[in-house]
Amino acid sequence: MSELTLLLIRLAFLAVLWFFVIAAVGVIRTDLFGPRTAPATARKPTKPAKPVSKPKRGEPRQMVVVGGPLQGTIINLTETPITIGRATDATLVLSDDYASSRHARLFPQDGQWIVEDLGSTNGTYLDRSKVTRPMPVPLGTPIRIGKTVIELRK
Repeated sequence: MSELTLLLIRLAFLAVLWFFVIAAVGVIRTDLFGPRTAPATARKPTKPAKPVSKPKRGEPRQMVVVGGPLQGTIINLTETPITIGRATDATLVLSDDYASSRHARLFPQDGQWIVEDLGSTNGTYLDRSKVTRPMPVPLGTPIRIGKTVIELRK
């Protein structure tokens, strides 16, 4: 085998080794810091969905964030389920290290609102009790997801 061929094989092997090293560093970086995301752009405010039917007396009409970084945020309740988490497509997007991408879901069922944990790491709490199955949410009862506290109100 000529020296030129041997040199080319060595350089190709070295290039392949560097490719694997760079790929491994990229995987470790993504695991530690999360995937790269595009810079946050201002989203156009969307019109709130109108309720399909008029809420009955005693039923909650709003979901209010009463604690955490988003305190004061109000979401009007409709027949549409509400997803809560760090994912950008969630109804309530949390920037909380203790929240999962798709952390919990609130949905109407038989005239009451139900909270369901979607397999989160740190859990969802309904009035100090960990949510392990879908549970009805009484008015004014705090729902805690990480540092965020939510209540359903009239």
